[in-house]
Amino acid sequence: MKCPFCGHIEDKVVDSRLSTDGEAIRRRRECEKCGKRFTSYERVEEIMPMVVKKDGRREPYDRQKILGGLKKACEKRPISIQALESTVDEIEKKLLEGAQKEVQASQIGEEIMKRLQELDKVAYVRFASVYRDFKDINEFVKELTDLLGPDKKMAARLQGRTAGK
Repeated sequence: MKCPFCGHIEDKVVDSRLSTDGEAIRRRRECEKCGKRFTSYERVEEIMPMVVKKDGRREPYDRQKILGGLKKACEKRPISIQALESTVDEIEKKLLEGAQKEVQASQIGEEIMKRLQELDKVAYVRFASVYRDFKDINEFVKELTDLLGPDKKMAARLQGRTAGK
């Protein structure tokens, strides 16, 4: 494995252990040239489906895109990176169980929204506002009203504020 510090290809494995979720092997390595240590992870390569975008383009599934979207939605929220990575793991597991060669981007987006709604309501609304591309405040308020559901008083106050504007 290439050393991230000096680029040398020869290294030795100093320590190996199973990750906490049992899905990967964590290896501590030491570069034989510069002597610096670094960590690598080894996972089973699973064949993820191609993602079919709204305009019909197809692109390879990208875990980092989903994780990036979750991080953006959860910015400044009390949600750990482990919780976000677990969320991505759950979404990937669902995609793999479906055993489809292609999946609509909208399916992935809806799954992300479902998970965010359980994880953090503020992050859910942030993600929804971008994902659903709200055009005006009324669309935003409708989403909030649906989210508040049983809290009819709060929903009514929210709708009353936008009706007068």
